[in-house]
Amino acid sequence: MWNEYNNPRHIRTLNGVVELQLKIRQCRNKSCLRYKKAYRPELEGSLALPQNEFGLDVIAYIGALRYQEHRSVPQIHTHLELKGICISQRTVTHLIDRYDELLSLWLKDHKRLKAIMANQGRVILAIDGMQPEIGHEVLWVIRDCLSGEILLAKTLLSSRNEDLVALLLEVANTLDVPIDGVVSDGQQSIRKAVGLALPKIAHGLCHYHYLKEAIKPIYEADRNAKKELKKKVRGLREIERSVTNEDKNLVTIIEDYCSAVRSSITNDCHPPRLGIWIKVTRKFDFDRTKLRTDGKKKCFTTTFSEPKTPPSQGIICNCIFIFTC
Repeated sequence: MWNEYNNPRHIRTLNGVVELQLKIRQCRNKSCLRYKKAYRPELEGSLALPQNEFGLDVIAYIGALRYQEHRSVPQIHTHLELKGICISQRTVTHLIDRYDELLSLWLKDHKRLKAIMANQGRVILAIDGMQPEIGHEVLWVIRDCLSGEILLAKTLLSSRNEDLVALLLEVANTLDVPIDGVVSDGQQSIRKAVGLALPKIAHGLCHYHYLKEAIKPIYEADRNAKKELKKKVRGLREIERSVTNEDKNLVTIIEDYCSAVRSSITNDCHPPRLGIWIKVTRKFDFDRTKLRTDGKKKCFTTTFSEPKTPPSQGIICNCIFIFTC
């Protein structure tokens, strides 16, 4: 094939500016279907996207800064300038969009996904919807729990059963391996959709939502125990007043540790994380141990008795504090 002309091209890479001398070839046979159609070197496509000034290595690097290190566009722009890459913030935004497009094409590679599914022999689907703000479209994502691969991602204006059924059937029809189960957050529309689309497939809650439902009674009991504990902690003020005329070092120690005890009672959390009572009890035990090691002689002893409503079975409900100097 004839070399019709040379096309110089400059590409900005992480290692500097690279100049390419591209030999553009065309067929001169008038009977050829590709007559006068330009053929560009194949290696060009592995260095940069068409009509793009920056190389693929720069796009990949920007994507890593954005999604792995969670940096903002101004931070990425500053980082690239420090590496000697001349680029504007608007171009950084455009290259992030190009990275998203390339990533979506890679994720939609059905041959690659089918090879992964065939290797593991089964799939466990996880479905969840994410809505940035009320009134906006919902991004629904269906992925395989075993491999972590995203099988389908699509935005929907609503969360109707019919729409979710169509999503599940679209994934099920493309799989060549059996579906062993479906995991979700237990949303009512998802439960109905799974029942209609995959009636014979087991459907359960994910670990987080399962523990959240299971620990609710303990969480409520912990809140009641915390209220009872607060009543006992109020007696710290009397201890502080009783040492106002004592040695300054003793007063400082007592005031510091009384403040530590008050801050301990403000610890809070939501299920299924560690219960309030357990966190508070551990904090109190730590303060008590530190008080014993910091001082030489015992000065005051305050006992926090067991609350009327125990938080849960198996949790110690006594806290004894020994203030020392």
